[in-house]
Amino acid sequence: MTEDVAVLGVGMHPWGKWGRGFVEYGVAAARAALADAGLDWRDVDAVVGADTVRGGYPGYVAGATFARALGWQGARVTSVYAACASGAQAIDAARTRILAGLADTVLVVGADAAPKGFFRPAGGDRPDDPDWLRFRVLGATNPAYFGLYARRRMAVHGDTPEDFAQVKVKNAAMGALNPNARYRKRVTAEEVAASAVVADPLRLLDICATSDGGAALVLSGLEFARRHGSADPVRIRAVSTVTPRYPSTVLDLPDIATDSSAAVDPAGGSFRGSIAAAAYEEAGVGPEDLSLAEVYDLSTALELQWYEDLALCGEGEGAKLLREGVTAPGGRIPVNPSGGLASFGEAVPAQAIAQVCELTWQLRGQAGARQIDGARVGITANQGLFGHGSAVVAVR
Repeated sequence: MTEDVAVLGVGMHPWGKWGRGFVEYGVAAARAALADAGLDWRDVDAVVGADTVRGGYPGYVAGATFARALGWQGARVTSVYAACASGAQAIDAARTRILAGLADTVLVVGADAAPKGFFRPAGGDRPDDPDWLRFRVLGATNPAYFGLYARRRMAVHGDTPEDFAQVKVKNAAMGALNPNARYRKRVTAEEVAASAVVADPLRLLDICATSDGGAALVLSGLEFARRHGSADPVRIRAVSTVTPRYPSTVLDLPDIATDSSAAVDPAGGSFRGSIAAAAYEEAGVGPEDLSLAEVYDLSTALELQWYEDLALCGEGEGAKLLREGVTAPGGRIPVNPSGGLASFGEAVPAQAIAQVCELTWQLRGQAGARQIDGARVGITANQGLFGHGSAVVAVR
């Protein structure tokens, strides 16, 4: 049995701060994806919704919420929550249903209406929740965490604030070409350096915003795609959702302590590296086969870390790769041609789905002014809380 599923349709609601409910954004994205696929909503066998915990009770049952908003038609429904990896987990659930022969077509939807400022845990006391603990015990907000990670790269690998700024310059230039991006303005390294310090060494323009937005996919089996007239669709070949391995010796919030390696040798490689490695293995490709990558740039420094975790270069060589133009448009492996979270901001349940939308447009040759020539293989990568990591490989 083939492990590929077809991406028949993609759709997005533009990112921004629109002041409306997440359901509206998700429905707009879903309708756009259905139109792109040439399908009626009544043709959909199942819906998988990526949950948002900030949307009130309906946010916890996003699959049924979107199904109701589109109009009850009897589709099977699933709701998924995995923080920033929710969208990829939703894709995985949809893909599994198709490959199991339980559905011909599945609609995947994620949307969010994010709060102003940085994210914080839901209310209440939860001492068994490492994310709650990092706020209450360490006072480690997301920007503080991003700053600590940037400082670590500076100390261990010699990265500089100027390197971080160049990530923003690159991504803003691509976001300026993306009609779905929230920030569509090029910036200079001088403008990054002049923006306010948020969590030293990171400045305001080094850190992604919180945003509203939505994204959706229509997935199907390859036989259905052929019957529907799509003989050569973009295909999802792998979805990695691996967890860390014991013992973990690298501090990685929200966990605030490392596993002991006094008696057990550490596993080889990092957790984020294992996310990409599992995707490569499942897809039967390697980093040398990639045409582009969409990565989770919560901060400019974190994008450089993903270069290494995706094995685009060796450990500590991320900034060198950036300086050489390898990850820019026209380089060997463009990273974040969509503009990334630098240009979109976080709409948490939607962002992993939005990454696959970008891969699809690029692999179809439909990305307009930001098109990567000859794109054939792409990978996405992001990380959610509590050991939720994800990567998706798409091919054409």
